[in-house]
Amino acid sequence: MLAAVIGIGSNSVRALVARNNEGVFERLYRDREGTRLFAGLDSEGRLKAESIQKTAEAVFRMASRARERGAEDLSVFATSAARDAVNGQDFLDAIETAAGIPPVILTGEEEARLSFFGASRAVKDECFCGVIDIGGGSTEIVTGRGEEIGCAFSCQMGAVRLFREMPVARKEDMVPVMKAAGEILERKLRENGGIRLPETWIGTGGTFTTLAAMVKEIPWTARTHMHGTRITREEIQTVGEKLAEMPLEERIRLPGLQPGRADIVVHGICILLAVMDRLEIGTIVVSEWGNMDGYLWKKLMQ
Repeated sequence: MLAAVIGIGSNSVRALVARNNEGVFERLYRDREGTRLFAGLDSEGRLKAESIQKTAEAVFRMASRARERGAEDLSVFATSAARDAVNGQDFLDAIETAAGIPPVILTGEEEARLSFFGASRAVKDECFCGVIDIGGGSTEIVTGRGEEIGCAFSCQMGAVRLFREMPVARKEDMVPVMKAAGEILERKLRENGGIRLPETWIGTGGTFTTLAAMVKEIPWTARTHMHGTRITREEIQTVGEKLAEMPLEERIRLPGLQPGRADIVVHGICILLAVMDRLEIGTIVVSEWGNMDGYLWKKLMQ
């Protein structure tokens, strides 16, 4: 059976089609459209009608493509922006009409767990490890081994969220963004009673694939060459400061940087640096797999 899932994030809508091929999880097709849903939240926490429509149109196109490719089972989930919206039911109704099936809104912990099940398979040997998933509206942090989750939580900090709140026009501007992210993480750690720190950490999301492309000096479209890349905190700091000093029009021309991410990428890097500092992480492994892989893996392989 071919199954598909559409994930509606705060920055983009993504789709994955996969199957269980005699006990092997086989990814067949990926799709992505930048919609920046989180930016459509107004001051009262309502999603604007045009943002809902833009996202619903992307979902419709992806659902159609997935079905054309033979997907017999389709699921749709939404994350941070949908969790935050006070008019979430209007959003869900529009997505159901577009996809032909009712979507679900994941809790932060559910999102973290799915990210772990997907991204942790970037490490060949099953070990106790951690996963960081930096999105547009939130950041998920989870630790575990195989199917056993040790700690999983979501922080109200994402690249789009902090971009709207704290501008960065030079490298010095990164410091207060990192400080704000560190304080958010610290509060969440206290709520969860701390965290057992693993030696191996894995990162999933556009911030990480951008960093891998920039460090390896390859185009951002060369996804298979980013997966499994190890990047150090020093390399991350260097890339962040270089981008922070560049005007947007220069960033857009960089081959390693996806144009639709050029304005928010430094904020994602600031979040990552803050997390690495607080959790004493020196090196992180980049995973091309994430919560959608985790969702379909659980559906098809368990």
